[in-house]
Amino acid sequence: MREFAYQRAGDVAGAVAAFAAAPGARYLGGGTNLVDLMKSGVESPERLIDVRGLGLDAVEEDADGGLRIGATVTNSDLAAHPGVRRRYPALAQAVLAGASGQLRNAATVGGNLLQRVRCGYFTDVTLPCNRRVPGSGCPAVDGEHHNHAVLGWSEHCVAVHPSDLGVALAAFDAVVSYETGAGPGELAYAALYPPVGDTPHRETSLPPGALITAVSLPAAPVAARSRYRKVRERASYAFATASVAAALEVRDGVVHDVRLAFGAVASRPWRAHAAERALTGAPATARAFGAAADAELAAARPLPHNGYKVPLLRNLMVSVLTELAEEAAR
Repeated sequence: MREFAYQRAGDVAGAVAAFAAAPGARYLGGGTNLVDLMKSGVESPERLIDVRGLGLDAVEEDADGGLRIGATVTNSDLAAHPGVRRRYPALAQAVLAGASGQLRNAATVGGNLLQRVRCGYFTDVTLPCNRRVPGSGCPAVDGEHHNHAVLGWSEHCVAVHPSDLGVALAAFDAVVSYETGAGPGELAYAALYPPVGDTPHRETSLPPGALITAVSLPAAPVAARSRYRKVRERASYAFATASVAAALEVRDGVVHDVRLAFGAVASRPWRAHAAERALTGAPATARAFGAAADAELAAARPLPHNGYKVPLLRNLMVSVLTELAEEAAR
């Protein structure tokens, strides 16, 4: 590890000012991703600005049914919060699926949104990678890519976004609040990650120096009947091979409202808009669920060694929605 300075911020404005005054600085929350990348040489900040003491560690329940989650709420506290478990069970399930207990105790919500890809070419500084060194190439396209993207990728990067929490946030129209030297701002979670295109090194749409302060979830009655399911290569802590966040409201056997997002298949959590459109007003049957999955996955472009993800994701979506429909019928 290279030498670096450490600074503990006392308030949000002070954290933002300290960041602006130190080129090459990074905000430090739980450090579960950043510190690992510093050890491997991928990240080499000259200063770490600790933001854990800024009072951003509360989960607030809105009277209308929404939630506001502070950026330094730990993943463990988020998953255990009664309001989260009651209003957005898929959110709690996603967090619990996302890491070991030790990591959840340290990792923060804001840091989860900003975690970087786990592609082996990205984390090995001896190899080319367009995210790490723009213009150096993406060897995963012709190399090891069995767990890489099948949706929305470009020849410049085929890595997938690693967050479980982010998949649930994508399904429920989350909004990210942030602070810069120019004042506060908001960004729809759907716009937080730009398409990978030819600039994979541009990983978020946040303004330079922005500090995430909170994530808000608007009221969504359908979210109370939601589920997150993750397929991984081992039962213990591992990143997803494919995942689905789903919520379903059925009235008289017909889909009245549905929310769907996929994980581990694109450079960002993938909101399944085509599947949602196909299902709204359709019968709540496995056949309709499968047709909706096919409508979404028609855009899939699997690589030579990850084509298995397409039927895996289809079956996963159908299974989760079928379970939710059966529960609604009881």
